[in-house]
Parts: sequence; C-alpha cells; structure tokens
Amino acid sequence: MAQHFLLSTQARDLSLMKLFNMSETEAFEYFKAIRWSDTEGVPVCPSCGTCHEPYFISSRKQFRCKHCEHTFSVTSGTIFASHKKPLKVYLIAIALFTNAVKSLSALQLSRDLDVQYKTAWVLSQKIRESLMPTKEEEGVKLEGVCEIDGVYVGNYIRPANNIDDRIDRRKAHKPKKRVVISIRQRADSEFDEVVGAVKTKTFIVKSEESKDIQELVYKNVKQGAELHSDEHQGYDIFHAHYDMKRVNHSKEYKSSEGACNNQSESYNSRFRRMEYGQCHHISNLYLSNYAREIAYREDTRRMSNGAIFRDIFTRCMNTPVSNEFCGYWQGNHRVAERLGA
Repeated sequence: MAQHFLLSTQARDLSLMKLFNMSETEAFEYFKAIRWSDTEGVPVCPSCGTCHEPYFISSRKQFRCKHCEHTFSVTSGTIFASHKKPLKVYLIAIALFTNAVKSLSALQLSRDLDVQYKTAWVLSQKIRESLMPTKEEEGVKLEGVCEIDGVYVGNYIRPANNIDDRIDRRKAHKPKKRVVISIRQRADSEFDEVVGAVKTKTFIVKSEESKDIQELVYKNVKQGAELHSDEHQGYDIFHAHYDMKRVNHSKEYKSSEGACNNQSESYNSRFRRMEYGQCHHISNLYLSNYAREIAYREDTRRMSNGAIFRDIFTRCMNTPVSNEFCGYWQGNHRVAERLGA
C-alpha cells in the first residue's frame, strides 16, 4: 500500500528548531529576502520605488532612501508594520499557524509565544487576512467539474433546563445564522499532479436558497461546467446553465451516475473541526476570514509544510497594512460582516 503524502518525509521540510535557534540578524536577512524577492534582497523604497542600496541605520534596523530620504524598515507597508516583537517571533508564529492543520486558536498561540492573548489574537487575524484572495484570484472562474455545498454557522440554540420550557429549535428565529458556501474545482487527472480539489472559493450568505447564491455561482463558475450538489432546492435553478448532477445523501454518498460533492463535504468537515475543536466560537464579523483559511488549507494539503510556510510568509509580506486589525484594541474594529465574500 502506497504511503500517504502527509506521512512521507517530503511533507516535512520545516524545522521549528531552526527557527528557534535563528538569530535576530538571520531573521532580518530572511525578511529582506522574502520582502524584496524580485530584486534578490535589494531594498526598494516604498515611497519613490527606487531599487538601490539605501543608507542603513544599524541601531534601528532601518533604511533611508538616498533619493527621497524616506526612512523605512523591512516591514514597512506590510501587516507587520510597527511591530513590537522581535522578527523571529513572527516567523515562529507563521510556522505554528502552518503546522496547525485544523487552525490555531489565539489562546494556544499566546501560550506558545508567551505573549498576551490580545497580541496573539490580532497576529492570528492578520495572518488570516493575508490569506484572503487577491483581485487576480477573485477574477478567475472555476471550470471543469465543480462541487458546491454549504455549512451552517451560528444556528445553535442552547436548550432550556426544563423540558417544558424548551422550544422547537428547527422553527426558532436565528438572526445570527449564516451559511458558508464552498465551491470547489476538482483536479484534472491529465494536467494536475494532485487528486481531489485544486481550487476553492468560499462565500458567506444568510441562507442556502437560490436568491442568495445564484449570483455568486454565475459570477465564479463558468457556464457549461459540470456542477455537483446535493438535493437542496436552492440548487435547482442552476440546471439551466450548468450540467447539474445531484446526489441524495439520505440514500447514498455517491450516485450510480457518479454524482457526489465529497470535496465540499471535506471542506465542511475541516471547518467544523476548526469551529468545535479550536475556536469554539466564530463571530459573523470575521467569519469570511476563517472560511477562507480553511479553503487555503484544503487547497495546499498536498504541499509540504515548508512550502506552505514560505507561501504564507510571502503573502504576509505582500499584504498592506491592515485597516481593520491595526489598532484593533484601541477601538479600530470591523463595522460590518462580509456577506457574499
């Protein structure tokens, strides 16, 4: 029997011990190499865009541009701007985030890094913010064989102590209930080296009805694609534009015609494990960030942890200063949830 990829040595090429033993100078050089990878580590002034060897202020680990005299650091303009912890701490935080296959709670991160819970919460949210799709990724439509399904969040009502006081929770009004819709493109056996799904898009909606999801599907899945779903009535409308295949989960997981949405169910399963086993509660304000995190983990499940670490770190260095988590504990909060995102 062939060994699973995650059990092989190829899946483990990230050494936490190497990061723990790294000096602050080595961490600084690593930040430079990733931040300015296009120029082979040569700093580029974020103000005037000049690529050159600027003046280096060694006491503050900062650069000063020779052309516009702008002072900047290796983290200026990124989500790590105005950082207060040593650079090595952020590398270790990303490594811990990478190795947590079912996500990482802020409480656990605060204990691992020996920092306040507030610091760990904001840091983990900034990392999740870097995983949000770019404009280029948002513009790419899924094609081929795609699967769609939804997982419900915030619909639990705690039953009353006395049985006579309990209500029918199926009919109760649930204002905080949301649905995470996942659309996953299956791998093509002729072109893709992996199996399962290769691309995942997630959206937050208030229900799984067609009025809430039809525009999202039309915008993100090419017409004529083969779309697999369960028997939920919200997907009936897509028969007009897609080659729909449905599976009745009350009878089977995969129909005799080959219809199944097991890849979307895999996403739902990992999301549930994050919600119940790690985070325990997810606010609707930041639900889109958590949904995207699980989509990223599902899409990179066949990459080594070292490759995932470098990819997340690169995304962090290419993500601008967060306008929602910079100064969060001073009152700068997200004011509305991201429905449809």
